This record gives sequence, C-alpha cells and structure tokens, in this order.
Amino acid sequence: MAGLYIHVPFCKKRCLYCDFYSNTDITIKGAYVRALVREMELRKVYLKEEVLETIYIGGGTPSLLSPSELSVIFDAIHRHFRLADNMEITLEANPDDINKEYIHALCSLGINRLSMGVQSFDEEDLLFLNRRHTRTQAIQAVRRCQESYLYNINIDLIYGLPGQTVEKWENNLAEAIRLDIPHLSAYHLIYEEGTPLYRLMEAGRVMPVSEETSLLLFRTLIDTLTTEGYEHYEISNFARQGHYARHNSAYWQGGHYLGLGPAAHSYNGVEREWNASSLSAWEEGIRADKLAIEQEPLDMNTRYNDYIVTRLRTKWGVRLPEITSFFGEERTAYCLRMAQKYLAQGKLILRSGDTLVLSREGIFVSDGIMSDLLFV
Repeated sequence: MAGLYIHVPFCKKRCLYCDFYSNTDITIKGAYVRALVREMELRKVYLKEEVLETIYIGGGTPSLLSPSELSVIFDAIHRHFRLADNMEITLEANPDDINKEYIHALCSLGINRLSMGVQSFDEEDLLFLNRRHTRTQAIQAVRRCQESYLYNINIDLIYGLPGQTVEKWENNLAEAIRLDIPHLSAYHLIYEEGTPLYRLMEAGRVMPVSEETSLLLFRTLIDTLTTEGYEHYEISNFARQGHYARHNSAYWQGGHYLGLGPAAHSYNGVEREWNASSLSAWEEGIRADKLAIEQEPLDMNTRYNDYIVTRLRTKWGVRLPEITSFFGEERTAYCLRMAQKYLAQGKLILRSGDTLVLSREGIFVSDGIMSDLLFV
C-alpha cells in the first residue's frame, strides 16, 4: 500500500509564518492542472503499481481549485493508479472557501476528509498571522461540513504566538472541543528564516514566547485534549477513536509515497526525491519530459535515523525487532545503549519488552532523545 501527495502551490495571500512553496497568481491554475496530469503519466511507475490507500491534496491552498479542476485531477488519478477500496482522501482547505455547494462537489469526487487551516479562533491572532478568514467563518465552515455529513475533519491550530496567554490558548481549545472536531493538529509557531515573521523578530518588533511559556502551553494542550477523550498519538496530533490521519500515519511508519507538484517530496524506501520549488521550473521539466527532480539515495545509517525520528514521535514507537530486521544487530545494540539514560529517567518506556516509546515527560524533550538515538 502507498500514498499519493499532491502539492497545490496557490494562495490568495501569504501567511506571516509560512515557508511552504506557494504562488499568489491564481490565474495560472489551469496550466498547473494540465502539467500535473502529465506528471502523473510520467511518474506513475515510481510506486511500481503499489495500490494507493491514501491521497492527500495539500498546499498552498487546495480549496482554491474549482470542482471542475479537481475533477480533471481525479480523472487522471483513476487512469494512472490502482486505488484501494475505502481510501482516505484528504483535501486541505481554507475556512472561507467552504460552502455547501463546494462540500457536495468534494464528496462527489470521493474526498472524505477535510483538513482546515483554522490556526486560531481568536480574531487578534488571525489578524496577526495574516489569515484571510475570521473566527465566524471558521466555525461556519465546520458546521457546514457536519450538516453535509462530512464529519471527518481535522483543524490545524498554532500556539506560542507572541504574548499568548494560557487563558487565550484554553479558549481556542475549548472552541475546537465545542465543535466536536474528531482530529486536531497543533503546532508551535516557528520563526522560519525568510518569512515576514522572521523579519519582524529580527527587527525587534515581535518576541518569541519564553521556553517556560512554550512548555506550559504544550502541557495545557495535552491535558485539555486527553481529558476530553482525544488520543495523543503523535507529538503534534490528537484524534478521537477511529480518526487517526491514515496518510500521515503511513509517513510516520515508513510507508511509500509519491509527491506530485512543485516542491513535493517522494519516498520509496531506498531514496528520497523532491521536485523543484519553482512552478516555472517544474512545468518546464514536464513539458520537456525531463523532470526537475533531485534525488538522495539513502544509506543504511540514514534509513536507521529516519526510522528513529519518524517512529519515536508516535504512540507506536520504535520496535527493536524491526531495527534488527531492517538495520542489523549493531544498530539495535546502539539504540538500546543510548536509550538507557532516558529509560532510567522515565522519559522512555520499554513497552512489552521490545518497543521504545516516549513517556509523557519524554515528549517534552523528544528532540534531544531522538538526537541521542541517531547513529552518527
């Protein structure tokens, strides 16, 4: 089983914090769709006829694509790939793009999961982040999906905004809980170099929250959602029973995936590939049947390190028998040796005698633990 990721590189305007590749010229969507369809034809062999179990359309803002444009894309998917029954098909959406007609069109195409970039239910936060929707539009978008029987919804939230208080963060979480969202992804604000947010920080116009506040907000997130019945199944992800993100879970468990569109990444177990982060370069390569792709073959140490970083961040953890099977006994012994300190501190747990998982306290220092387990 494999996954398909499609990157839609269009946004009406750029958010303050975002460093994903995007383009604000939405007049060229038609040319993008035509190139995407051709890319499917050229790259369908990458997965060696593995059956697609999940499709994820991300961005950018995929909800800027019209139903007719999405229909062209899905027609091509059906032509070029083998599809599993009962697939998870996710589309990322901006709340102000969502109306009942659009929801019905999405469902008719087989899209059965929506991931909405809400980021905050606080109007001041939304203005600061340069989001184009309001609190009311976010709430209405969720309600419209539920009224149209599209219940499988994720919302993204951001915490750690300059000056954010625990009370404001609790109010955000309370709104999500009231809306009965089955899946939430919550990310700490990052000051990525090259973004407007980073330039504001460099100019001294905004200040990141303290490490103490960051930890307090993260603890509030975990305590609030787990008390309300959400499972904390990945460092940044929480789900009610039966609502794990299947596409992302496959990433974290080493599944293969093909990425289409500019800046999209692919992985087949032995190498990583990524498309040019330029709409024009990507299109030119497709027109010339000479794809603008970079490749990185993965040696055994890199594959082991990838395994540690992706698995340890989840509830499924690092299985020692798998390390032995995939990477050899030397790396299993190394992993166990490096884990001893954290096992003694209670930050790692050895579950069932053969699986390393982060404890609650280990989650707060997960980056350091992962770094120490890497094979260098």
